[in-house]
Amino acid sequence: MSRADGPRTAAPLETVVVGGGIIGLLTALECAGAGHRVTVVERGALPNPAAASYDRHRTLRALHPGDPGATGAALTAHHAWRELDTAWGIRCYHQVGALTVLESGQAEDARRLLTAAGAPAQTLDGDQLARAYPHLTLPEGRVGILEEQAGVLLADRILTAAAARLRHHPGVRLLTGRAATRVDPATGTVTLHGGRTLRADRLLVAAGAGSRDLLAPFTRDRIRLHRQTLLYCRVPDTQKAAWDAMPAIPALGTDNGAWLLPPVADTPLKISAHEACRTVPDTGTGTPDPAYTRLLTQRFSRLIPAFRPDWITQARDCHYLTDADSGGALLLELADGTCFAQAACGGGAFKFAPLIARALTQRFNGTRPAPTGLATLDTPHRAGADPNPTTALRTEGGEGDQLQRQEVPQH
Repeated sequence: MSRADGPRTAAPLETVVVGGGIIGLLTALECAGAGHRVTVVERGALPNPAAASYDRHRTLRALHPGDPGATGAALTAHHAWRELDTAWGIRCYHQVGALTVLESGQAEDARRLLTAAGAPAQTLDGDQLARAYPHLTLPEGRVGILEEQAGVLLADRILTAAAARLRHHPGVRLLTGRAATRVDPATGTVTLHGGRTLRADRLLVAAGAGSRDLLAPFTRDRIRLHRQTLLYCRVPDTQKAAWDAMPAIPALGTDNGAWLLPPVADTPLKISAHEACRTVPDTGTGTPDPAYTRLLTQRFSRLIPAFRPDWITQARDCHYLTDADSGGALLLELADGTCFAQAACGGGAFKFAPLIARALTQRFNGTRPAPTGLATLDTPHRAGADPNPTTALRTEGGEGDQLQRQEVPQH
């Protein structure tokens, strides 16, 4: 048998990932594990403290009111994060539970939704909430839904671990401090600042807020940029025992959409509200508006009676993108099976990142992923290379799910 007649081994796929946030890093790891040669392009360091993904901690909860698909997907993400926590050998997921405080008329629907998804949950009436969380003053007439399979993801620890694993992978190249200025799905190329061009068999754009400019030819005015002000607080030692037993609270039952993340594993108490989120034209200077710090301080002084302004150690503004039509996420297929873009995160991409990374890698390998329940992930919008797409965008996590939008910033 001649050499030409013998078996041939296909060359590894060349995959370029633009953006070193949670979706970019996990997808790069999945692709590298599948045998791809992967290049990650990131405008800053890895991990990048300026990235939308970067933070101390994030909520992982299943409940998405009115959305059985996203609720089921979040429960799947819970199991995926537990597996990753074990496989990486780091304590990055603290299963402290998640408490959603709702009006009494909404609680039964929420409990049924979680039960149908297979997510254990308790219902707490007003008296039970007051006894369990005496250091909070919640609005009257509210009911709590406490999920067991939920909690807090240590975002900075996850990003650091993912970057380290990529750094030591022989099939991965990291290009840090390099900004992408143009993507061409038709040719599978990425142009970097300075003119260098990278060619790829598979291409993912997941550059957070920076994706808006890169993808402008394909999204036109469909992507909105949001700014969220967050306050980080040090709980006094006299209050520590009460806060150590706290779940994540993605909704405190207020009309302004207040939420908090407890001080888990030496992280600060993090507080914000939907009213501290606004649509903006650009990322600005990065200096938080003092008016929003004052607003949040005022709101949480009522919700946490012991709260004082001197608890605050940092005010921070973060940015994220949403689809203008739905207020949710948007995954674009820019070229048939070979080029995708996470054009908008919708506020929940961090917790769903393992599912997104797995599904994208399967698509890159020519396999149709099993349905996840996330509409935009299961059926990406096919924009192709058409600079004027007219097909209606299909996304999940729309304006009706205030909880989805409260869990920001997310990459």
